[in-house]
Amino acid sequence: MAEEESKPVPAAEESLVKAGQISQWLTENGFDHESLEPDKLGVEIIKVEADFLLPISTALYAYGFNYLQFQSGIDLGPGEDLVSVYHLIKVGDDAVKPEEIRVKVFLPRENPSVPSVYWIWKTADWQERETYDMFGIVYEGHPNLKRILMPEDWVGWPLRKDYISPDFYELQDAY
Repeated sequence: MAEEESKPVPAAEESLVKAGQISQWLTENGFDHESLEPDKLGVEIIKVEADFLLPISTALYAYGFNYLQFQSGIDLGPGEDLVSVYHLIKVGDDAVKPEEIRVKVFLPRENPSVPSVYWIWKTADWQERETYDMFGIVYEGHPNLKRILMPEDWVGWPLRKDYISPDFYELQDAY
C-alpha cells in the first residue's frame, strides 16, 4: 500500500487548473467553458468558444459583471490563433475592490470572427472597432464595424505579428 501512495501523479493531472468561483457558477448553470490559469493578479480567466460568447456574456452580466473595462486582441504568433480578450468587472456603489474576470476567445487566423458584445456592454463599441482595425477580428453584429485608426483603404492588420509594413503609403485627399 505504501508503494501505491508514493507513485508520481501523471503530468496531465498536475496541469489541471482549479476552477474559480465564477467558473464553478457557470458550470453549475450549464455554460460550456474552460478554466485557464489566473493572471498575475490572481484574476480568474476563462476560455470560451466563439459560439458560446453571447450566452456566457449575458450570464456574466446577469451575475453582476456590468462593466466591460477592456476589450482587445492578442496575436499568438505567425500561423497561430488570434485571441479576443474581455476584462469584466462588477461596479457597485460600495465596491472597494470590484470582482473581476477575464474571458478569452481563441479564433483561427483565417477568417477570425466572433459575435459582438456591443449589445450587452456599450463600451465595446470603439474597443471592438480598434481590435478589428489592428488585428482583423470581425465582430458580427457590431453596428458600425469599420476602421478607426487606419485609413479605410489600408491593406492588412498592423498588430498581427506576421504583418509586413508597406514601404510607402500615399495619403490621398489629406488636404
